[in-house]
Amino acid sequence: MLTRERKAQIVEELSEKLQRARGIYLVDFAGMTVAESQALRKELRPQGFEYKVAKNTLIRRALHALGNHAALEQHLVGQTGLILSYTDAVAPARVLRDFIKRVDKPRFKAAVVEGQYFDGSQLDTLASMPSREELIAGILGSLQAPVAGIAGALGALLRDIAYLVEAVARKQSGAAE
Repeated sequence: MLTRERKAQIVEELSEKLQRARGIYLVDFAGMTVAESQALRKELRPQGFEYKVAKNTLIRRALHALGNHAALEQHLVGQTGLILSYTDAVAPARVLRDFIKRVDKPRFKAAVVEGQYFDGSQLDTLASMPSREELIAGILGSLQAPVAGIAGALGALLRDIAYLVEAVARKQSGAAE
């Protein structure tokens, strides 16, 4: 039995973790063996993701403390596990999708990724999204492409000018002889 103080401590810890998380995933781990649960943790941990299990009422209290994840509350039924990502908000969806394909457990309930809600049917959509870092890299690449094109054009122009100067110099030296 959890004491009132321990429950308050758990809610405080969960609130702090949920506040920092860029990606919050809810899964139903009913039917998972201890070995399967440990395997999921083992796949999540190296990438910096955290898997927590808590009572739904404690998760609900932590969400209320944040005040901005009401959409997740409807999914706090049955056995609920939390997958939290503090860096790449989308990558846990890929790990979870691949794990579910292999083990057929747990069931994905819902997620909030960078403030955007996704229901249980959208795991594949979520897993196929590029990460924030990939989007930034793509934007930077798009911004650098015109600069590289200008640099190439300037290089070609300078090369052409050098050939022209060389040709004029040859012509003048040929005329002087």
